[in-house]
Formats: sequence, C-alpha cells, structure tokens
Amino acid sequence: MILIKILYAPAILFGFNAAAIWFFSMGAPHWVLAPMFMVALWISFSLERYIPYAGEWNEPHRDRFRDIAHFIVNESANVASVLALPVIAAAIPWRGIWPHEWSLWQQMLLAVIVADFGITIAHYYSHKWSIFWRFHAVHHSVKRMYGFNGLMKHPLHQAVEMLAGTTPLVLSGMPQDVAFLLAFAIAIQLLLQHSNVDMRIGPLRFLFALAPVHRFHHLKDAEEGDVNFGLFTTVWDRFLGTAVYDRDRKFTSDDLGIGKQPNYPTGYLAQLFKPFLRQ
Repeated sequence: MILIKILYAPAILFGFNAAAIWFFSMGAPHWVLAPMFMVALWISFSLERYIPYAGEWNEPHRDRFRDIAHFIVNESANVASVLALPVIAAAIPWRGIWPHEWSLWQQMLLAVIVADFGITIAHYYSHKWSIFWRFHAVHHSVKRMYGFNGLMKHPLHQAVEMLAGTTPLVLSGMPQDVAFLLAFAIAIQLLLQHSNVDMRIGPLRFLFALAPVHRFHHLKDAEEGDVNFGLFTTVWDRFLGTAVYDRDRKFTSDDLGIGKQPNYPTGYLAQLFKPFLRQ
C-alpha cells in the first residue's frame, strides 16, 4: 500500500502526459484525450476510496450535483476555447515566434512553464484584489478536498486565469496540438492538486504543487491560506515568499472553506450569481 501512495502522483502526472504526447506524435485525434482523462479520474476516485487522506472527504457534502455541473461547464469551456484557436490565430496579423521545430514534448514543456507563471500570478492577485476574489471565492467555498474540486470554479474566474496563462502562448503562435496537450495537463494537475488520495510525494513537494502542498492554500483563514498559489509548480511561490509546507499538519473539513463567509452558498446557480450580489 505504501508503494501505491508513493507512485500514485508521479504515475498519473508523468504517465498520462507522456501517453498524451505519444498519442499525438502518432497522429491520434484530439478526442483521445477525453477517455484518457476519464481513466485518470476513475483511478483517482478509486484510490480515494482505497487509501483516502480523510475518510470524511469521500462523503458528499450536498455538493455532488454542483461539482459535476462545474466540471461539465468548465471543461466544455476549455475545449471550446482550444477549438477556437485556429480562428483566433487567423485574426493575429503575424506568424509569431513559436518554436515549431522543437519536439512535441519540448513545446508542451514550454507551454506548461509559461502557463504556470501566468496562472499563478493571476491566482495570487485573486486573493489581493476584491473584484477578483468575489469570483475566486467560489473555489474556496469547498468543505472537502477531492478530485473534482480543481474544476469547481466560477467560469468567469476560470476565464481570467486562462487568459493570464495562455495569452502569451497564443500570441506567440502556439499550435492547436500543444494547446490540447496543455489543457489536458492542466486537468490532470487540478485532479492531483485536490485529490483525497493519501499520496506520499517526498522531495517532489519542492517542485510540484500537488495535494499535500495545495491543501494549505484551502485553509479558511486568510492569514494561513494565502500561500501556495502555484498551479504546476512551487517555483513562483518561492519568488513570492508564499511557499509553505509542514508535513505534520493534518487537515479536516473544519479547516476548509471561507472563514469570513461560513454560510457561502453551496448550490451551483447560487454560486454563479453570488459574486454579483452586494457583499
């Protein structure tokens, strides 16, 4: 069992992304990523039951329909934005500087590095600027952490993060294949970042923003929770001075949520309208 706890995160992170790159290099269609992600989701959900970090987080908190709705809406938006990439590229009056001659894995790695920086900075300021926090608060209202939480975002805030992370890539001429691989990598990362699997990541915590690191970010009090903003890595948190980790810290549902808004709405439609209401 301890071996599964150690191998879970690197196997999902590197295994599925490597498989996606290989399939694309062999000329596979873009839709192959959908069943691949469903397999990753099934493995994650199965291990959450078999080796959970917190047993209570496996039980619905009146959030099952809401989380599925967030998943469907936000993933559909992600796919639609990638499908629209050729139209967007055609509207840009220059070819860009994208290194098309690089191998596919090198192009994907470049996209991940650039997106990680942009999304991390947008995430950081979403905790500093009230207008952004109104929308980002939807994500922080969770009272348990499990695989679906990563995509539990207000669609407008997801759009802000994605624009921050991908605009430089689009302007530089990122091809559609790389965009699909990046979207897949983000989905896999969000799955691992919020997973309820009792994973043991060891030295990986110094580089990757996986669940044992990201749980600190969901602490309900801002004094503790305004840390570990990274999407893929902890690199930018170290520059920002917001990297925190304590392997002895244990988390329960009582630690999560929004301290100043304990009664934040839990329904899907209520969460969509909440940012527009008077605070």
